[in-house]
Amino acid sequence: MQQSSTPLFTDAAQSASVGAAATEPLLIATSSNSDLPVIRVNGVEVTSTAIAQEMQYHPADSQREVVFLAAQALVLQELLKQRAAEINLEVQVQDAETYEEASTRCLLEQEISTPEIGDTELETFYNSNPRSFTTPPLVSARHILIAADPEDDLERSTQREIALNIIEQLQAGANFAAMAMTHSACPSKAQQGSLGQLSKGQTVPEFERQLLRLPLGLAEQPIESRYGYHIVLVEQRVEGELVPYHMVKERIAAQLSQRVWQKSVTQYLQMLVGEATIEGITLQGAASPLVQ
Repeated sequence: MQQSSTPLFTDAAQSASVGAAATEPLLIATSSNSDLPVIRVNGVEVTSTAIAQEMQYHPADSQREVVFLAAQALVLQELLKQRAAEINLEVQVQDAETYEEASTRCLLEQEISTPEIGDTELETFYNSNPRSFTTPPLVSARHILIAADPEDDLERSTQREIALNIIEQLQAGANFAAMAMTHSACPSKAQQGSLGQLSKGQTVPEFERQLLRLPLGLAEQPIESRYGYHIVLVEQRVEGELVPYHMVKERIAAQLSQRVWQKSVTQYLQMLVGEATIEGITLQGAASPLVQ
């Protein structure tokens, strides 16, 4: 649920005494109950105890944000509960579900309908996102690792200069295999620096991202990783291939259906928020009917 530019929390107790007058935002600094907002959903109080218990499930960068996320979750749960009671929802509990989980599932299934995604939409998505359906390249490479402590900035600076110097020597005609056996801190030095054939998921991410983009030949700059600096020679490169549409059609359909469902759920929750009287927290609502 998106947040608005207005204060996340308002002091509901103060609001009750001053009516519609503006109030100062309640600053959340600790998780003690006295510091938690007073929130009501259509007159039903969301207790500070419930908010404190819910906070453990919503890690965030600040205590204020943790409280907001916990309170928001409880408000939405209460709105769903009230809506289910309003329409006398028939709940069928499935295996391993709690009654609350089953109630939410049944309510959303009954209240939300999503349009089917046709072949035209699927093909358009496929044609517009070729990189998502292209196999990763296969690279055969050698490297020389100039090791450096990831926590020592001075050492890393010094070792990078050493790596650049070795690249200059290689550009001037030095033998890569010999230089690897002399300078590399990687066990692959025993294989003259050979890493064999590498594809996605076979090495550390920060090295992989840059390695798989390199053209044939000696890389002009060392690649930095947690281990230090890698001087890389790409000996062979096999480009990835576009996977045929029929092989990924079902995957695309599932992905797009999930997106549509999530958008519809968000709109439905915003509609419930927009129709409700909520005190003590500001959520984005939509007064208009659900639009697919």
